[in-house]
Amino acid sequence: MSRLTELFGIDVPIVLGPFGGVSSVPLAAAVSDGGGLGSFGLYGYTPDRIHDTIRQLREATDRPIAVNLWWPRGDEVEPADVDLTPVLDAMAPLFAAAGVSLPEVPTAFLPSLSAQLDAVFAARPDVLSVVFGAPDAATVARAREHGIRLVGTATSVAEAVVLDTAGVDAVVATGMEAGGHRVSFLRDPATSLVGTFALVPQVVDAVSVPVIAAGGIADRRGVAAAFALGAAGVQVGTAFLGTRQSAASAAHRAALAAASDTDTVLTRAMSGRLARGIPNHAVREIEAAGAIAPFPAQNWLTGVFRAAAAVAGEGELLSLWAGQAAGLTRLDDAGDVLAELRAGLPADRD
Repeated sequence: MSRLTELFGIDVPIVLGPFGGVSSVPLAAAVSDGGGLGSFGLYGYTPDRIHDTIRQLREATDRPIAVNLWWPRGDEVEPADVDLTPVLDAMAPLFAAAGVSLPEVPTAFLPSLSAQLDAVFAARPDVLSVVFGAPDAATVARAREHGIRLVGTATSVAEAVVLDTAGVDAVVATGMEAGGHRVSFLRDPATSLVGTFALVPQVVDAVSVPVIAAGGIADRRGVAAAFALGAAGVQVGTAFLGTRQSAASAAHRAALAAASDTDTVLTRAMSGRLARGIPNHAVREIEAAGAIAPFPAQNWLTGVFRAAAAVAGEGELLSLWAGQAAGLTRLDDAGDVLAELRAGLPADRD
């Protein structure tokens, strides 16, 4: 039994990456049922939706589950703080292409973190992971009180040390190869682009808690490499995102299947924060226009036409998040992906 399996009460030290916007109960349950830790991203979820989602997860599996929340970095904007007219004008062709009208600006872009945390602690998942920051002392204490393990996410050694000092139970060391948002919180993400192979062993040496390697891991070879670097487990996103159990659209899964090692870019176009994905018409048009609202305003704006595009199966208007190992995404069943990853575990860790 590894430190991580004992910590989380799981059979194999493999964690499903939490997807903001494209998590699914079937995928999280499949990973948990297979012995790993299924995760579900709660970005933007209201308290009622959080409660309902965790209830669905509990009904789908009797194994440990994790949920994920975004910690505030302090640079988020409220609707009253920003004039979105120039951005709306620049993106008007994308709304038209999706067949939706320009939206009315809401009173708030996101629910409060405090309300989200209250809902999570009331529903009591087994693990709560956070990105974009370190949990405060009150959150750590509440997690301990409710028997919930806390996981923080670092893109640098300095961030990992902050998380360890804050009292998390494990640290995800996520390299620049990873898909989705770069979750840096001490420096600008563009200056925190450390690769997984360089990051993981340095984080292992710097912290006292188990380290979970993430970024560029898609098959047994990546798992074996992560453990050779001292990781106690791995977190995998893109390989699972391509499975039929995920909530990714058919267009997104097709883009993953066709991707190669050079087909991802880092862009702020779709959310206002730096993220890795497969470029498409929406990304190119937004970047060419040069009008990108701050986070979370930009994410809310593009979310309006992305929702319509997902229904229509129009991949050119979606956020096609993907890691640099997308070219290794070849399996369409979550159980098969888990079996492939498990084959890379050291014999004394499985």
